[in-house]
Amino acid sequence: MDTISRAGLSRRSILKAGAAAGFTLAAPGLLRAETKELVVGGAASHKPWVEQVVIPNFEKKYGAKIIFEGTKSLVNLEKMQKNKGSQYLSVVQMDDPVMILAVKEGLLDPLTAAKAPNLAELVPGATHMDGMWANYLQPWLGIAYNKTAMKTPPTSWADLFDPKYKGRIIIPSLQNTEGLPSLFVAGHLATGASFAAAQKDTDAGFKKLAGIKANLLTIYTQMPQAYNLLEQGEAWMIGPAMSSFASERKAAGAPIELAAPKEGVFAMPSGIAVVKGAPQSDLAFAYVNELLGAALQAQLVGPTASLGTNKATPKPAGLPADLTVHQIDWANVAAERSNWVSRWDREMAL
Repeated sequence: MDTISRAGLSRRSILKAGAAAGFTLAAPGLLRAETKELVVGGAASHKPWVEQVVIPNFEKKYGAKIIFEGTKSLVNLEKMQKNKGSQYLSVVQMDDPVMILAVKEGLLDPLTAAKAPNLAELVPGATHMDGMWANYLQPWLGIAYNKTAMKTPPTSWADLFDPKYKGRIIIPSLQNTEGLPSLFVAGHLATGASFAAAQKDTDAGFKKLAGIKANLLTIYTQMPQAYNLLEQGEAWMIGPAMSSFASERKAAGAPIELAAPKEGVFAMPSGIAVVKGAPQSDLAFAYVNELLGAALQAQLVGPTASLGTNKATPKPAGLPADLTVHQIDWANVAAERSNWVSRWDREMAL
């Protein structure tokens, strides 16, 4: 799945935000002599903010034409595979697990600070596999709750396990990307281990999760159905919950809020990379550099309900400045996920 949704994005709101901040793109003085085309492959849900904010400013700055192909990460991977040696895509914006597959097949050109200076300004954990790709925005996972049913917001991941919420909790399946931290949270609560350690040793997490079953209304694989139950008050909490989707439902008038637990939130993957053998390679690295810059990220964190990855990008409104953000080890996920899902299916059936 691609993780940044429209999140209540409108053309008027995002253009207003960009204008209010006097948005400009700082970039090296290159590629001005003639109009050139750059083809970017990304998620269909990214199309509004790419076309309304990124493209107009980038095209004006560089005298270039950007063509954005919105689809799914795996479709972009297939395009690169089929065109290896004669690529037409120059940049891809894909989920991190799919980036790992692209690296294994030699489809990406490493990012360096020389070619993309903003790479040196990213928060820890936002650059992967020696610069093969980087994260430009990070939707985050917290706890969504029905504010009518719960007058006091949840404050800890442990609230999902509290017996007083019997039959009121929904969690994502481990088949869903946003469901993975359920296992890491459970391991941390069971042993006190760091979230990084809990990702490596998941046995304690599985054992702890057995104790949440009495609290579960359901385990979802389809997000909209789960949020219908939350909005109707049948469920009181969903966790982990995706910031982008929860914010979209809230903007539509649903009686829900998203809480950031005191132990911290989890960052979801939104990666960007240059395709190996890319046409307009210099322009491709310039495009990546802008998306890694604080000026552009500051215009996108609000409308996309995401965290910026540049150290200078402010947190979205409503989040504490000292928020702890836990990164997921996607290489470990790629290696272990099939085993985790098999065990989940055996042990978590309701």
